[in-house]
Amino acid sequence: MLNEKQARELVREYGDRVNEGRPIKKIIDDGDIPRLKGCTVLQGKVSDSVFGPDLKTAAGQPIRLMFRNNRISTHDVNRGAIPFKDQVLAINHDHMLKLVSDVTGHSQFEVEGLHPASTVIPAENLKLIMYENVLRMYMAESSTSTSLYQHWLRARENGLETLKYAGHVLEVDQLEVNGRLPYLLDTPSTKDEHDMTVDPAYLFEHNICTRDQHIQIRNASLMAFGVISQYVKDKGMILVDTKTEHGLNSEGRIVVADEVYTMDSSRFWKLNDDGTILKREGKPVSFSKEFARGMVTEKNMQFSREQAGEIAVRYIIGLQHLTGKAFEPDIRPRDQRIIESVELILDKLC
Repeated sequence: MLNEKQARELVREYGDRVNEGRPIKKIIDDGDIPRLKGCTVLQGKVSDSVFGPDLKTAAGQPIRLMFRNNRISTHDVNRGAIPFKDQVLAINHDHMLKLVSDVTGHSQFEVEGLHPASTVIPAENLKLIMYENVLRMYMAESSTSTSLYQHWLRARENGLETLKYAGHVLEVDQLEVNGRLPYLLDTPSTKDEHDMTVDPAYLFEHNICTRDQHIQIRNASLMAFGVISQYVKDKGMILVDTKTEHGLNSEGRIVVADEVYTMDSSRFWKLNDDGTILKREGKPVSFSKEFARGMVTEKNMQFSREQAGEIAVRYIIGLQHLTGKAFEPDIRPRDQRIIESVELILDKLC
């Protein structure tokens, strides 16, 4: 297991090497992956997707290649690149997916020989259900406008006794900062340019999903939340909240899409030996993107090289806590890793 000093040395020595590289669209346009020529490239906050009518498995299933990147986004603003973040989240996601896939289903293809830290994820091209399924067990302090914490602050400032949030009615004076909620809340969020927390009825009224689809997503997610909660408890942590995305596969089944229970999509807090929440300077020790959010001091600021390095170390140490395994990075240059991973995937699947 890498300690913080060793993780910092890893980032300092290889951070630039694993960060530098071309966007996947540029790699394709430059002709370095000829088999992806003519495919559609969609850029997301933390991953880019490539798909096309001719990109299919030998069995005829449509393929979506997801390219996890090092970008970090907070408050809907891209703050720059974090060394090894893509590899950390790839390992994080793969580890957690194995724990919940029987409950949630999944769309990924198994490819023999693909490096565990591969940032190219081969999956079936799903028909996405356009909302984020957010579950909250604690009211985490957060600067995100969609958070329960920010809604609670406004309700308290306005002297309200009750707070309505995503279809739930909560007693304002019964809620505490970073405190446990009365029950596990499901709080859907739209996938717009600026996300918005909504009542489930909003999803039906705007034809985002059907009632039956929402019930299936909610119930499977509640079960998966319990599985991961028990798993991380044994690792000396608690699962605070999480978000998942879902879609329909070629058989019409609802399965999870993209990442599950990663430090970008979830919050994990460290526990003391007696089971209480470990705190530093009065705040929970968190393995999540909230650590980076707390470093933002200006609306459009970019993280400095030093800040990016410290965030990278937090991700690496957090991954080791979650998996119980030492982080084994792939230190090949980013372009080489991407091109060779894509070629391996297409050779195996097509």
